[in-house]
Amino acid sequence: MPFATSTDVLSREESWRTLPAAQQPDWPDPDALERVCDELRTYPPLVFAGECDNLTARLAAVARGEAFLLQGGDCAETFDGVSAGQIRSKLKTMLQMAAVLTFGASVPVVKVGRIAGQYSKPRSQPTETRDGVTLPTYRGDSVNGLAFTAEARVPDPQRLLRMYNSSAATLNLVRAFISGGYADLREVHSWNQDFVRTSPAGQRYERLAEEIDSALSFMRACGVDPTELHRTEFYTSHEALILDYECAMSRLDSRSNDRYDVSAHMLWIGERTRQLDGAHLEFASKVNNPIGVKLGPTTTADEALSLIDRLDPKRVPGRLTFITRMGAEKIRDLLPRLVEKVTAEGAQVAWVCDPMHGNTFTASTGHKTRSFDAVLDEVAGFFEVHRSLGTHPGGIHVEITGDDVTECVGGGHALVAEDLHQRYESACDPRLNRSQSLDLAFLVAEMYRGRGTAAGVRTVQAVR
Repeated sequence: MPFATSTDVLSREESWRTLPAAQQPDWPDPDALERVCDELRTYPPLVFAGECDNLTARLAAVARGEAFLLQGGDCAETFDGVSAGQIRSKLKTMLQMAAVLTFGASVPVVKVGRIAGQYSKPRSQPTETRDGVTLPTYRGDSVNGLAFTAEARVPDPQRLLRMYNSSAATLNLVRAFISGGYADLREVHSWNQDFVRTSPAGQRYERLAEEIDSALSFMRACGVDPTELHRTEFYTSHEALILDYECAMSRLDSRSNDRYDVSAHMLWIGERTRQLDGAHLEFASKVNNPIGVKLGPTTTADEALSLIDRLDPKRVPGRLTFITRMGAEKIRDLLPRLVEKVTAEGAQVAWVCDPMHGNTFTASTGHKTRSFDAVLDEVAGFFEVHRSLGTHPGGIHVEITGDDVTECVGGGHALVAEDLHQRYESACDPRLNRSQSLDLAFLVAEMYRGRGTAAGVRTVQAVR
């Protein structure tokens, strides 16, 4: 899909620069940053406008209650994690979760990865202190290094170029896997070969794979073999945090003259950067990608409506996704007022649950962690609220990995705090491992299929 030149883009008013921008690095050399951004403006797009439009159409189906969004991947990607094995492992977990949700809940699943661009992280504090030494906080590999040294923690704009190259390499490999047959539903068993013997979730998945095989065999015997079973759509997303990078990756689509941020198909604005008078919202309002906004427990119904007016004034279905992150203890009390008022205004947004960020705590071992039970309870509360209001629980947004890490407690293997040190590998926040991710997919499918809170909760309790 052709785009206009970078000069055409730069001639457009960059209005976000006149507004306060939260969570931006303190770049030591502004001239070096500008040189990097000028170079990025000459780079090819990572995604295309038509692909972004296709995702908007898929998310419109989610908003109408006709599909379910599975958005997942790393908390923070790292440059060292750009390997065929790690990328394949992430993709495999997403495909397995999607297969469970599609077959178990009988609903089309829109697959969006937190991948090929999730290299930047907002932080609660600008500095970090260890043993009396205070340094700038780690803001993701796109900004500075994880090592706790003065040299590593200096923001370096050259890392933005590496972010682009790492994203391109990741996306190229994802596209190769998808187009090369790896996502074919006939591969449901091969996705599980290294996992089934060691995990209850893997064994449960294998039984589902056998059911899928039987269904496919029946269809083939009837002379039915639709192409949709042999390919899939997979989209990318990340938090649009570092605005200089996102702006440099903006292009004008020559078909429509609309502006797109071609660093990802979907972008989201985080809880810490969704200020109505802030630069992030202003930037997002000027690009035509589908946009998500994280809504935490302090969000008011009026703020939600203001977000819709700013980001989706034309009320385009699929343009706007609200990703709620209330916490398990608060979601049943706080979510109804948001959903009721937005629904009453006739706005058609996709409602998605992020059950991760509101349920983080520090374990007795000192590790930042999350309880699988709390994650599950927030999803259950999300379903309960929507079922009670007659609205659609549109999806889940989760931080997951395809590796057997030990970062979140609970799940099928019943990890406890004392297990966390074994394989705690996250660069920032704790992720569900592959077994916990599949556990969650099975339980979400049962909640969705139950079409009622009580049935869903009883099923979850029985599985536990």
